Formats: sequence, C-alpha cells, structure tokens
Amino acid sequence: MPANHQNKTKVVILGAGFIADIHAESFHRFVPEAEVIAVYARDPVKAEAFARRHHIAFWYDDLERAIHEAGADVVDVCLPNFLHCQAVLTAARAGKHVIVEKPLCMSLEEADAMIAACRQAGRLLMYAEELCFAPKYERVRQLVQEGALGRIFQLRQCEKHSGPHSPWFYDVEQSGGGVLMDMGCHGLAWFRWMLGRQTQPVSVSAHLQTGLRHAQRTRGEENSVVIVTFANGVLGVVENSWAKPGGMDDRVEVYGDGGVVYADLFIGNSALTYSEKGYGYALEKAGTTQGWTFTICEEAFNQGYPQELRHFIQCVQQGTTPLVTGEDGKAVLELLLAAYASAGLGRPISLPFQPKVNKPVDLWLTPPPS
Repeated sequence: MPANHQNKTKVVILGAGFIADIHAESFHRFVPEAEVIAVYARDPVKAEAFARRHHIAFWYDDLERAIHEAGADVVDVCLPNFLHCQAVLTAARAGKHVIVEKPLCMSLEEADAMIAACRQAGRLLMYAEELCFAPKYERVRQLVQEGALGRIFQLRQCEKHSGPHSPWFYDVEQSGGGVLMDMGCHGLAWFRWMLGRQTQPVSVSAHLQTGLRHAQRTRGEENSVVIVTFANGVLGVVENSWAKPGGMDDRVEVYGDGGVVYADLFIGNSALTYSEKGYGYALEKAGTTQGWTFTICEEAFNQGYPQELRHFIQCVQQGTTPLVTGEDGKAVLELLLAAYASAGLGRPISLPFQPKVNKPVDLWLTPPPS
C-alpha cells in the first residue's frame, strides 16, 4: 500500500550527476515511504534541469539554503568526494539525518568529525554501500552463512569499466584518488560485510597503475589490485579498472573448502554455485543443491540502490541504526589509505593505519620516507 503523503519522509538530494539520478529514480520508483522535495547542485542550470526531469518541487544552487529551507528530514549526499564532509556537518547542524555516497570522505579526521557531528545532533548517518544490499550478492552471503561453501578462505571482487561518467572523478583534488576511491571502496566494504565487523583486517598490499587510457586527464590510478589479509587468515582480493574497454563488469567470487560461488551483478539473475554439502532452508532439500547449481535471487534493482535507500528511510522512521554506518565508511577509508601507502612504498601496510594526509592518493603520488 502506498505510504500516506502526509507521513512520507522528505528528502533533499545534494548533487545532480549520474549517481544523484539513480538515487532520485530509486526513491520515486521503489521507496513509497519517502518523497524527494528538493535538489541542490553547484550549477543552477543543472539543478533546475534535474528538478524538472524528476518532477522535484524545489531546486537550489546554495548548499546552506537547500539544507535549511527545503524542509527535508533527510539529506542525501551525492556530491564530489571533497564536499562530503562539509555537507554532512551542515546537515547535522541543521538536525537532519544523512546518507552519504561512497567514499565517506577524504581523511580519517573528516570521518571522525562527521560521525561526531551526527552523534551530537542525535541524527543517523548511513554510509551508502549498495553492494551490502544488492540482491544477488546478498544471496551469496546467505549461502556462506548457511555453510554451503564450508570454511571461507578467499574473497574476490572486481569492478571495471573504461572510465568515470563525470569529469570531477579525474581531478584528484576533488576525488582524492583514482579508481580505488571510485570503485575499490565497494570491494573493501563488501569484504567486511561478508566476514563481519568483528573480523579485523591486519594488512593491505596494493599495486596501482596509471598512464593507461586517461593519461592526459588524471594523475590518479587507472588500474588497481589490492590484497587484504584478515585476522582469521581469509584473503580479500579487489580488482578495479578505468582502463577496461567493452562496458561494465561487476562480479564477486567466494572460495571455501567445501564449495565456490561466482556472481556477476549484470549478467543473468543467478549466482553460479558449487557446493559439496548442498544448501537450502530445509536439510531434506539439500541433496538437490549439491554440485553445480544456479542460485536464484529475487531482484528489484540489481545494484541495491533502492534497497539501501528504503532501508535508511525506514531507519529514520523507526529510530533504528542503519546496517551500514559512518563508522563502516571510516573503516573502509582506512583500508583505502593503507592501499595507497602500500603502492607508494612498495610493501604491505600493517593495520591499524592512521596517517595524516589531505587526500588518500598523496600516499602514492608523494609517499613518505619508508
């Protein structure tokens, strides 16, 4: 049943680019509990065009006015990375709940300030990691929790395409880095989601490449391989690229001593699974799922954006803690920082790792003395 208009949680979207479009569409199509009432963009032409395209009542080119005057309950931050901290602090001071797109921010100091501001204001802060809500990947996590794959020893996540959709991604002053900041954060967050927050990462090793497809546009890394070692011995391998022609790839692999699963976010609606034990809600059905099977998930919107946004709106309405928090975003940022430092120094970085740096990519472009 559609939510009563009077009881809907009101949302202002900050940003008018690609990801803001996805958020607006997700709210309109899949989150009946919410209503997007305003949008902000630095460019007034883009703000007005976005509002018209998505049938949004108000548009702003002033951040403070958008947050204070629109009358929203929730601020949805879809801005370039270097503006995340300012937007969250402003929203918290105005008494708004906040959901912020990845990566959380540019430094651990900014992360601490954002978390503290929302806590002091008594408002929720959610880190928008859609892979924690993607239906197919959640079906994979359920397989692991059921024990279908035995003891897990390696995770792998890959996200690759030929380059970002907005120019600011290529400017490391605005983005903080290259493909790692853009997409590597997804894999690192997914590892923590799969293994649980209690499973601590102990070291990070990374190799970064640049000068591939976008040498004239960015100083940031265009291709990356990062290996995270966890305290329980599990290895997490995340591969990302802005240099892969032929469209978007997003896939995960999970290896256990009793099975393996491969899931591609954009191809088909099942995850290719091999389980020696079998899986299922009833043990008597497990025999039918032994060996190779196609594990089906219920899909609404493959990448998980509607699910994460609806989850946050429900948290706001019910006063509950989001599944993915600002603290989770900070933990992912620490892994990103360690990856850049590893690539810059040419050696693994032990955790915890808390460098003082203006933007993560500096640890690679101008590494400190070893």
